[in-house]
This record gives sequence, structure tokens and C-alpha cells, in this order.
Amino acid sequence: MTPWVLRLIIANAAVFLLTLSLPQVINPFVLVPGLLLQRPWTLITYMFLHGGLGHLFFNMLALFFFGPRLEQRLGERGFLILYFVSGMTGAFLSLIFTPWAAIIGASGAVFGVLLGFARYWPRDKILIWGIIPVEARWMVAGMTALALFGGFSGAQGGIAHFAHLGGFLGGWATLRFLERNSPARKFRTKTGPKTPRESAQKAMARWSQIRRDKLHEVNQGELDRILDKISSQGIGSLTQSDREFLERFSGGSGSSPPSGLH
Repeated sequence: MTPWVLRLIIANAAVFLLTLSLPQVINPFVLVPGLLLQRPWTLITYMFLHGGLGHLFFNMLALFFFGPRLEQRLGERGFLILYFVSGMTGAFLSLIFTPWAAIIGASGAVFGVLLGFARYWPRDKILIWGIIPVEARWMVAGMTALALFGGFSGAQGGIAHFAHLGGFLGGWATLRFLERNSPARKFRTKTGPKTPRESAQKAMARWSQIRRDKLHEVNQGELDRILDKISSQGIGSLTQSDREFLERFSGGSGSSPPSGLH
């Protein structure tokens, strides 16, 4: 387990045990979005409070399974930014739609982690209830749809649907910011050839014609990997080997497509 995933799990468990023994201490730290100006600390503290053992267990279970790989990918600083911005965005979205609802739980922050996992490993299989395999990208899409339905229909009362949606929104915005300001992205922008955007669009149009069903299973997996890489990190993230693979199977000239475009 990575350092900050472990620390967050310990912190949430410790606060839960404290609130079991001293339940009267909870109220000043619960988020009521409409009272944020009077109680600004609740923007953070609500993420460490849980309404029961099941609530805590499922949030921490998701953090345990999906957090470490994401922390390794983003680094400790990037992971913490993602976690807390997702949780705070959940609070702000709740301020718009449910300003007087009392909200507790790490769900908004954890939903941001789930979105990050699905962004970088979209085709990884997740076993729902330990039985049904679902790709990470479709799991997040389904959870978003359920949260939208629950939030606007009032179904499943007692669940902070807009905090969940805010977690997804905050996670998406944070990942975009981190990727656009990463040292690798800045290096590629400075060193990449200044080629018109149209050439990148032409290359993508050519690559999109590759017949996946005509490829060997090994090449299908490599094609999926490269296309997912373009989707999540931009065309500028492709290596020379990636480009040569796409050109070979698209019937291109073999020339390298632009590396500094996204």
C-alpha cells in the first residue's frame, strides 16, 4: 500500500472510532453547505466522518483497491491534490443543489480517485459484487448516471448524490490541470516540432481506419493500449514505436506524426 492511501485509511478509521466513543463531537464538523461561510473547516472535516461501519468500510475498500496505483502514477502530491479537490468540489456542488443537507463521508474524494483510475486504466476489469466483470470506464459512466438520476429524482434518500458527482467533476478538472502542467508535457511542447494541427487530425483520421477485427489478438491489445494513451494523454505522448505501429497497420507512409500536438 502506498504512503498516503495508508495514512488516509488510518485517519478515517481513527476518526470513526473517536466518534463512536464521543458522538457529541461530530456536529461541529458535519458539512452543511449553506453554512460554509460560518463553518469553513467543514469543507475538509466532513470527508473524515462516516455514518456507520458499512459507510466507512466501502469507502476505504475502494480507496484501498484503486488508490495505490493512482498514487504511484500521480505521485504523492498529485494524489493528495486530486483527493482533496474532489472532496471539496463535492461540497461546492452540494451547495448549489442541496444547500441545507447535512453531509458526511469520503465518497466525493473517493469518487475522484475512481475517475482517475478509470482515466488511466479504462479497460481494466472491475468485479462488481465480486462476480460481474465491468471495465473501469463503464463502471464510472454507470455510477455517474446513477448519481444524476438519484440526485435529480430524489431516489435513494440519504445518499449525497451531488457530492458524488462533484467528486467526479473535481477529479476530472484536477487531472486535466496536472496533465497540462506536468514537466513531461512542458518538455514536449518546447521540443516538439511546430506542425499545424491539421496534420495531427489527418493522422488520427488515418489511424481510426485500422480494422481491429483483422488484427492478431496481440496486436489488438497493443492497438487498444495506444488508443487509450492518446485518449488520456494526447497524441504528443506517443513514442516512436507507438507511431510506427499505427502507421504500419493504417497503411501510412511510415513518417512520424506530430509529437507536440494534443
